[in-house]
Amino acid sequence: MIDAEGNQAGVMPTHEAIRMARDQGLDLVEVSPTSRPPVCRVMDFGKYKYELSKKQKQSKKKQHTFQIKEVKFRPKTEEHDYQFKKKHAEEFLEKHYKVKFTLMFRGRELDHKEMGYKILDRLTKDLVHVGTVDRKPEFEGRLMIMYMSPLPAKVQPKAHARPVATAASPSEAKEVSHAEIEDQPSGEETVS
Repeated sequence: MIDAEGNQAGVMPTHEAIRMARDQGLDLVEVSPTSRPPVCRVMDFGKYKYELSKKQKQSKKKQHTFQIKEVKFRPKTEEHDYQFKKKHAEEFLEKHYKVKFTLMFRGRELDHKEMGYKILDRLTKDLVHVGTVDRKPEFEGRLMIMYMSPLPAKVQPKAHARPVATAASPSEAKEVSHAEIEDQPSGEETVS
């Protein structure tokens, strides 16, 4: 048995270990049931479960998952519909969603697979500024599928100094440190 402080209390009968745990207002938890003799620990089981769930939530927050949006086309998609669907795909990629492009073929359209490749190649060229192709166009039955993922987000560097006032020309602009800004009286206009 292991006590509440983590020290070994030795081997003892179960009823005695339960009594010790109750005297301290804690629970007796079996830690290793397969060992001989089984190992038990005196702890607050409710607090243990709470901390365990808290750790799981923290680990889930750190995981980065992509949500997939789907945009469907047909080989005979008209220009207006193509532009409309391309605009939606562009919005999804800008919001950092992965996009699945699906081209559905029916009947004799399967004989003209090149029409599907043309549409997906055009999409790739039109959306190169917001995404990259993850998976090249492939056939799955009557469907041609391609995946695109967004470009990595650009990190903007933080400026340490801010300009006080905008000047007429860039040569007249003056950078001022935070200390100089704080020294200026608030609510009044300062003239340099």
